Amino acid sequence: MSSTSAPGTPILQIRDLVVTYGGAVQALRGVNLTVDEGSVVALLGSNGAGKSTLLRALSGTLRLHRGRVERGEILYRGENLKGRDPARCVSSGLVQVPEGRRIFTRLTVEENLRAGGLSVRERGGRSADYQRIYDMFPILAERRSQRAGLLSGGEQQMLAIGRGLMSRPSLLLLDEPSLGLAPRIIGQIGEVIREINRQGTSVLLVEQNATMALRAADTAFVLDVGRVSLSGSADELAQSDAVQRLYLGHGTDESAERVAARAENPKKQLTRWSE
Repeated sequence: MSSTSAPGTPILQIRDLVVTYGGAVQALRGVNLTVDEGSVVALLGSNGAGKSTLLRALSGTLRLHRGRVERGEILYRGENLKGRDPARCVSSGLVQVPEGRRIFTRLTVEENLRAGGLSVRERGGRSADYQRIYDMFPILAERRSQRAGLLSGGEQQMLAIGRGLMSRPSLLLLDEPSLGLAPRIIGQIGEVIREINRQGTSVLLVEQNATMALRAADTAFVLDVGRVSLSGSADELAQSDAVQRLYLGHGTDESAERVAARAENPKKQLTRWSE
């Protein structure tokens, strides 16, 4: 998937975004965030920080949750997303892989992937799309005829990401891809994200697992009670006292030095994700 704009050009700009639910509960309070073309941006934050609300605003699903944009704008390649429905967002190249996988459990692996490509008007190259997914996740090729509900949690996450990629996104929104997975599988997710990015797709990664997210990202933002409290390069945030105390000091056995080590070896090749 090649980009149509030069690296460093914003593919997504969020300006002073305010979102409420039911006209009363303010979930986002003036959020500003930028994703440059060809980059991986991590959005960190605890439960209730507003991460899911932000993704709903981007993917056009906010109104389904009784949410509303009260102020601000969301510019995707210079065009305002306000009022776009989810189908139009996907057809324009803005694709979300939801939290909890949400695959079609009664369909086979290949049928799930086919469903992911239904929004693509240009049918040419579909074989290459399948091959791209199977090269990235060889276990899915082995199980292409198996019902998706019989896959392990890690395999289902592979399938969810693969289904999103079948839509040929320019910007992929990943919502908590490490949720509920074993530590050794989580350790491979960052490599998968970097490989997707190397193939030309920009990524906005929403994660509670800061260690994985900061290793995968170029830049990062910390969302705290609906506001951006910190932002900067992923390496800078990994070494900041606040992030180390709030996010890197709990539930991880990796040091900030290892998080920052990604910068020393940015060309590391993908280790195939297997269980």
